[in-house]
Amino acid sequence: MKKEWFDRDSFWSETYPVLFYPERIEKAKEEITCVVDLSGVKKEARVLDLCCGIGRHSLEFARRGYRVTGVDRTKNYLKKASDQAKKEKLDIDFTQSDMRKFVKPNTFDLAVNLFTSFGYFDDPEDDRTVVKNIYKSLKPGGKFVIEMMGKEILARVFSERDWSEGDGFTILEHRRVYDDWSMIESTWTIFEGGKKHVHTFSHRLYSASELKSLLVSCGFSAAIAYGSLSGADYDHTAKRLVVVGIK
Repeated sequence: MKKEWFDRDSFWSETYPVLFYPERIEKAKEEITCVVDLSGVKKEARVLDLCCGIGRHSLEFARRGYRVTGVDRTKNYLKKASDQAKKEKLDIDFTQSDMRKFVKPNTFDLAVNLFTSFGYFDDPEDDRTVVKNIYKSLKPGGKFVIEMMGKEILARVFSERDWSEGDGFTILEHRRVYDDWSMIESTWTIFEGGKKHVHTFSHRLYSASELKSLLVSCGFSAAIAYGSLSGADYDHTAKRLVVVGIK
């Protein structure tokens, strides 16, 4: 059986320069400051970073004294994260797991899923499973911060194709929306160091009301939408869709 795009190690290794260039890694400091302010999580709280990638957010939480568990499916990313944690003498539990399977009941004060790391699956029930597992993994009163590109924002800024250049790479992006704006498919053609990599991937699109409803239907007592991690209103000026769920 052909592997889904997110289960191909080649996708994550060959898109690494696009996903984790130095400026984006550095921006984790600002992003975690915003998450802490938005969630009100206290020092030394237990934090779950679901789909942690190379650990840029996990590491920043740990630097600030939080007890962190980082979960990702990509072994090489977790090794990068673990090596950096050892280098900085940070105690972080990095765990390799599919986001649909990871659950630790009543363990965390805060769970985060950042950088559009949600909605990868063709079956929307898989998204529901992820949210239910996060709900179970939070302590009573715990919070879940999820951040992605919202459907309304994408409709406002949508471009079918464009070029961009980064630190040692050039990328051509083609995009199409389908299933009545419930999904988006992207094809990245990446030119790096004389090599060319082409990857096609897709994920589910959520509006603010759809994402809030998903969280509430999975048990969260409340869900609040924002237009950025800094807590801006989710209106016509919103840059990202951020929802905070409260258990």
